[in-house]
Amino acid sequence: MLDGELQDEAKAKAVNEIIAELITKHKDGKDVDLNRLKCIVSSRHGLSHQPKLVDIIAAVPAEHRSWLLPKLKAKPIRTASGIAIVAVMCKPHRCPHINFTGNICVYCPGGPDSDFEYSTQSYTGYEPTSMRAIRARYNPFLQTRSRITQLMQLGHNVDKIEFIVMGGTFMSLPEDYRDYFIRNLHDALSGHISTNVAEAVAFSERSRVKCIGITIETRPDYCQPKHLDEMLSYGCTRLEIGVQSTYEDVARDTNRGHTVCLHATFIVLILS
Repeated sequence: MLDGELQDEAKAKAVNEIIAELITKHKDGKDVDLNRLKCIVSSRHGLSHQPKLVDIIAAVPAEHRSWLLPKLKAKPIRTASGIAIVAVMCKPHRCPHINFTGNICVYCPGGPDSDFEYSTQSYTGYEPTSMRAIRARYNPFLQTRSRITQLMQLGHNVDKIEFIVMGGTFMSLPEDYRDYFIRNLHDALSGHISTNVAEAVAFSERSRVKCIGITIETRPDYCQPKHLDEMLSYGCTRLEIGVQSTYEDVARDTNRGHTVCLHATFIVLILS
């Protein structure tokens, strides 16, 4: 086994050899088992670990990227539709109904009052999206940029982005925070520093990397007409509503803080 600089040099040689073999097999019209190839080449060069896929993708020559990247792409289903999904999380905050139910709803494992106090209300903090958000200190700009960079390194096309805003009832947060959050999502795509949401959306629409939709997690009591108008101004195209139960007694006993009847009212509202 090699150490230090010798290990790095051997890894670089291994990556180049893997790419050269892929190019040769492509010219010969033959398929390659990439995992087996990495194992053989790594063993030949005395590597302690196989080269990462991102290292191989980064080293592909420009003239071969158009045909080789699709073969190397990790989890191709992520962008099979031509749209890259970027999940982001708003800052941790308490359930909006805690003042009159006296407690959080039983479905929420996290939040400021839980054992996972640095997590958002609906998550434990150990989900991939949660961990990315925590690393970025819940900064929406950094969350977006880091995830897009990661997808690009894995060989995905990121020309079209759809955001999923997670972490609890986003529309229950103060308006100035919501504007800051949405503005930075759009600015992370365009590179423009906007002063308001409308400006951010306008620049995002003309950006090379475009936001084609935003999904927002919310509750029926935060889907009133004023909330719907605000979400439309953000560029929201889809809503995720936590129904949880269609029984009034279950909704009450689980501290949902709203009635099942309100769900029906909300559905009628959005369909009208």
